[in-house]
Amino acid sequence: MSAKPVLYYAPRSPPCRAVLLTAAALGLELDLRPVNVKAGDHLSAEFLKLNPQHTIPVLDDNGTVVSDSHIIISYLADKYAPAGDDSLYPKDAAQRRLVDARLYYDCGHLFPRVRFIVEPVIYFGVGEVPADRVAYLQRAYDGLEHCLANGPFLTGDQLTIADLSCIASVSTAEAFAPIEADKFPKLVEWVKRLQALPYYAKNNQEGLDMLVDLVKGLVAERQQS
Repeated sequence: MSAKPVLYYAPRSPPCRAVLLTAAALGLELDLRPVNVKAGDHLSAEFLKLNPQHTIPVLDDNGTVVSDSHIIISYLADKYAPAGDDSLYPKDAAQRRLVDARLYYDCGHLFPRVRFIVEPVIYFGVGEVPADRVAYLQRAYDGLEHCLANGPFLTGDQLTIADLSCIASVSTAEAFAPIEADKFPKLVEWVKRLQALPYYAKNNQEGLDMLVDLVKGLVAERQQS
């Protein structure tokens, strides 16, 4: 019997939480290996052999190494979905392109704008979250609101890996850039829908709380000094 897939991760990281959510949705148990980025674990010779781009998460599935959360969750859904159930990542070409488009929206628009807020505080000693970055992040919500015009999930009637990836980013974003319910009512309901998943709290909320507490704590501490 093969070993469980190994995930090199940090629980605070939204991309890592997207992988945790996907694994949970698939009923897949992972061997979790924490990586302390601030301590430089990701720059070790051992880690660079796995991922020369030295980013997390990284998956090692019995010798098959996959990096970038969006690729990882696609890989997991393809390999570990129950037989006959491709709902998380449809095999139909048109449906898959739609899921991929939402994943690219996350990696190209949502998550980078979250990073612009949290990383300067964590890694560069910044003591405030600039208002223009909050506004820039809030502008990304509009794209998701329009995606939800055709159903309760980002690609229609079915939960997919696109929802699991985007909720990890949106839940983080919301802590610093609130979603205005009058402007984005469908997005507010979508967030609630994802929060109701039985595996959401353990695989997203716990790490999210850790990140928000860290960032807001650092901001408060620096503003008092």
